[in-house]
Amino acid sequence: MLRLPPLPPLPPLPRFLTHRPVVVASLCVVLASLCVTALGSDTPFEYVPPVVAAIDPDADPKPDPVPEAKPSNGKKKNKKKGKAKAEAEAVRAAKEAEADALDLLRDRIAEKLGAPKGTDEAKNGVLRVAAAASVPAATPTPAVAPASAAATPQRPAAPATAASAPVIMVAVKPSAEPRPAPAPAPVHAAHWDYQGSGGPESWGRLKPEFAKCSTGSRQSPIDIRDGIKLQLDPVQFDYKPSAFRVIDNGHTVQVNVSGGNAIEVMGRRYELVQFHFHRPSEERINGRQFDMVAHLVHKDSEGRLAVVAVLLERGGAQPIVQTVWNNLPLEKGEELAAKATLDLNGLLPEERSYFTYMGSLTTPPCSEGVLWMVMKNPVPISAEQIGIFARLYPMNARPIQSASGRMIKESN
Repeated sequence: MLRLPPLPPLPPLPRFLTHRPVVVASLCVVLASLCVTALGSDTPFEYVPPVVAAIDPDADPKPDPVPEAKPSNGKKKNKKKGKAKAEAEAVRAAKEAEADALDLLRDRIAEKLGAPKGTDEAKNGVLRVAAAASVPAATPTPAVAPASAAATPQRPAAPATAASAPVIMVAVKPSAEPRPAPAPAPVHAAHWDYQGSGGPESWGRLKPEFAKCSTGSRQSPIDIRDGIKLQLDPVQFDYKPSAFRVIDNGHTVQVNVSGGNAIEVMGRRYELVQFHFHRPSEERINGRQFDMVAHLVHKDSEGRLAVVAVLLERGGAQPIVQTVWNNLPLEKGEELAAKATLDLNGLLPEERSYFTYMGSLTTPPCSEGVLWMVMKNPVPISAEQIGIFARLYPMNARPIQSASGRMIKESN
C-alpha cells in the first residue's frame, strides 16, 4: 500500500500578529476598503501593513532561565532595567502602529470622497461624509422606496467630539408618510336648563359668557316690593296685525313677529323682536307668583333692550295664546310660519299701569342693562291653555334674584 509522507506542520503565527492593537488596525483597514468599494471607488484600496515591533508586549515578563553561574547583584539589576525598557518600547511601538493604521484609514477615505484633510474635525479624528446636492444620482432608485419621494432625507449632523474613530453618516430609507393626528373628540356646547347639572345655579359656570348669571348685581327676575308710586308716562304701544312664526327652541315656545310693531317709553322707541312664555311666572309682586307670564322683547336702534312682562292667571281662554298654540311645530327647533296674523294689542291688559326697574335677561347670558316694565294687572288664560304649555315645559322659570337695593318705580 502506498503511504503518503505526513504533511509538515503549519508554522505558528508570529506572536505580534495576535496583539490586540494590530488586530483592530487590520480590521479597520478591511472595513475601510469595503466602505470605499461600496461608495463607488474605481480603484481598490491598497493595504499597507503596519510596522510593529517584533517584541510581543503581551508576553509575560518572565525572567530568563537562571544560568548556573549566578551573576552579581549589580548585573542582575541592570538586566531587569533593560527588559522593562524593552517592554515599554514594544507597547509604544504597538500604539503608534494602531494610530498609523487609523490615520491611513481616514486619509484614504478622505482622498476618495474629496473631504478636506486640514480641518479641525479631521485633526480630531472626525470624518463627515455627505452627498453633494448638485451631483445627480447615478444608481437606480430601490424598489422599496416610495414613488413620491423626491429626495433621500438625511439626519442632522451630530456635534463634533473628540473621538478616535471616524464618523460616517449613512443615508437611510425614507420612512412612511406620517399618519395624521386623530381628530379631537367633538366638544359639545354647554347646555343650560332649568333643572339638574345645567340648572340656574350652574349657569354662570357653563360658559365664560354666562358669568353674569352668577356675578351680576342687577339680575332678573325679582320680587317686586315697595315700589315708589310716581306719575309715570304711559307706555305707548304701537302694535298692529302682523305675520308671525312659532318655534319650540328647547327652553320655551317663542313667537318671532314681523317688523312694524314697537313701543315708546322714556323718549325712546323700541321695536318688537319676539315674545315667549314661562311657567310659572318669573316675576312676583309682593311675593305673589302667577300661573304664567309672557315676555315681549323689544330692541332700540342702539341695541338696548326693553321687556314688557304680561302676567297670566287662570281664568278664561286667551285668544292670542290660542292662536300661538294652534301653530305649534311638531319638532323642537323647527320654525313654523303661520298663515294667520297676530294683533298683540289683544294680549295686553285693559288697564296698563306698570312697575319698572333695571334688570337683566332671565336666561343665559343674563346680560344686564335691560329696562323692565311689568304690567300690574294680569290677563286671564284658561286651564286648558296652561295644560298645553305644561306638557311641553312643566317648569321653565328662573328663581327670584336679589333686588340689591334697586329703585323700583310704580305708575299711579
